[in-house]
Amino acid sequence: MKLIQTILAFVVALGTLVTIHEFGHYLAARLCGVKVLRFSVGMGKVIFSRKLGKDQTEWVISMLPLGGYVKMLDMREQGDIPIPQEDLPREFCRQSVWKRIIIVAAGPVANFLLAIVLYAGLFIHGIPEPIAKIRVPSNNSIAYEAGLRHGDRILSINGLVVQSWSEVQWELMQRALAKGAAELVVERQANGALNGKESRVVDLPLQQLSAKDLEGDFLSKLGFSLARPAAILGEILPGGAAQLAGLQQNDRVLAVNGVAVLDGLAFTEMVSASPGIPLKLHILRNQSEFDIVATPEPESNAGTRVGRLKVKLMLAPEMTVVSAGLFDSVLKAGQKTWDTSLMSFKMIGKMLVGEISLKNVTGPLTIADYAGQTSRTGVISYLSFMALISISLGVMNLLPIPVLDGGHLLYYSLEVLTGKPVSERFGEIAQRAGLALLMAMMAVAFFNDIVRLMS
Repeated sequence: MKLIQTILAFVVALGTLVTIHEFGHYLAARLCGVKVLRFSVGMGKVIFSRKLGKDQTEWVISMLPLGGYVKMLDMREQGDIPIPQEDLPREFCRQSVWKRIIIVAAGPVANFLLAIVLYAGLFIHGIPEPIAKIRVPSNNSIAYEAGLRHGDRILSINGLVVQSWSEVQWELMQRALAKGAAELVVERQANGALNGKESRVVDLPLQQLSAKDLEGDFLSKLGFSLARPAAILGEILPGGAAQLAGLQQNDRVLAVNGVAVLDGLAFTEMVSASPGIPLKLHILRNQSEFDIVATPEPESNAGTRVGRLKVKLMLAPEMTVVSAGLFDSVLKAGQKTWDTSLMSFKMIGKMLVGEISLKNVTGPLTIADYAGQTSRTGVISYLSFMALISISLGVMNLLPIPVLDGGHLLYYSLEVLTGKPVSERFGEIAQRAGLALLMAMMAVAFFNDIVRLMS
């Protein structure tokens, strides 16, 4: 069932994004007076077609749903078939260079506009996300030395207000790529303050991160992550080690063998690392503190012995809803789309100069996997995924590779500068080189996908 859902989620997402991309080309062509012969949703063998409109444009559904195309009246594709005299003014190559630029650029622009619409709709609806509260497990980390403490809630970064954990990750990633520092305003519990909280300014040095550090969980390299709830016990499972030891629901574990417990995640790790070993738990129950000895039951997990107390803990982070009004949502969506696009280009640039590994190139298998995961999580996650992939599709098509839209835009830019189109011979050579480069990129992407799925 999961496989079917993954395939359907992938086909719907990619099919929608490609159709929107091609519709951008189609609409721009019509507005610029170019005759459109065919609009195909999908590639390969035609399974349905119908001609509509004054121009009798053929609307087609093809067998392979992972693509699409718009076929315009183009003398380069006519072969020996003459173009009727009345259609010559509507032939693509006879249009001004600026009209050709508009038609080619309209595809990626349509993807960016779709991302803005999706993000704006999500902001209007409200997106539930973890709050910007941090977990600092070690005193020997960059974050701790900079002045961050466990439980701090980040209010702003370089003057920009942040509400959620994803905003923290995004803002710090951008500043890390720019090799800059980040000024964080954090809110911290303080018994001396009237309301029990105080604000602090912390300068976080991101220059210590290398480009390779940004490939994974770069915040863990700085020494902090998303905060988790305190180690408060939930349901005690019957017959388990927790029940036998006398532990009760809502008990809070303050320490294990004299070591303070940071949160529920830390407690889980301590128990897991102690199969069959008695643990002295310092418990807080109804304002009273006392010790209980519990011995985690040994269990096998993926060939490794781990300890289990048979008790449920709440490990989900504290959440907030990020939302805005109509106007602000559109502005935020536009800014997010712009920032994500720039980030993508920067990452591609760092890959080209070898600062970031090619392992970060993903292909259709990874995209399909994420499509399935987000569709199972919920509509909001799935639409967020579609917005991100729409941006990625727009960025990829703007790369100056001859077989892509960006390659054609490069040709037309040269035509604007020189006053004449590139030669057919140059175009043929560039097309072959571009196709070879694209095939190499696809091979790398498929290889990375297979390695990820097998690891």
